[in-house]
Amino acid sequence: MAFFKEFKEFAMKGNVIDLAVGVVIGGAFQKIVNSLVNDVIMPLTAIFTGNVDYSKWVINLAGGSIQIGIGSFLNAVINFLIIALSIFIALKYVNKLNKKIEELNQEARHKILKGKEKKEETIEPTVKNCPYCLSEIPYKATRCAHCTADLTEKIENE
Repeated sequence: MAFFKEFKEFAMKGNVIDLAVGVVIGGAFQKIVNSLVNDVIMPLTAIFTGNVDYSKWVINLAGGSIQIGIGSFLNAVINFLIIALSIFIALKYVNKLNKKIEELNQEARHKILKGKEKKEETIEPTVKNCPYCLSEIPYKATRCAHCTADLTEKIENE
């Protein structure tokens, strides 16, 4: 039972579900690319090659009993290159977007921290200790209320 519980937790994690969605979308994307290659690109290349159908190209070995489908392989290579290029372009823009988002987050963090620093700088102390009797007195006081010491002389000497 513990095995099934662990498997359920694993299967329900976001990464596995994201992967499954990616596989399904990838399969659908592959059908679109196959159609693009077979129905658009290959017929256009036939214009330049004199209506040659690459998908029928084969190499016969052993007197024709063995056939190697070079044309099918060529179609698969073109499919791969288009899919790889599409993924590269998509990831390039996603990474650019993520970088922009991170820069905006860093700017926001910087502004927040800068605002906190300004607040901390403007806070003035409200009390201080008398250097003679060590009693707590108002910060702007020039004479101690407890020992009546003149604090202006002490400040000038410091």
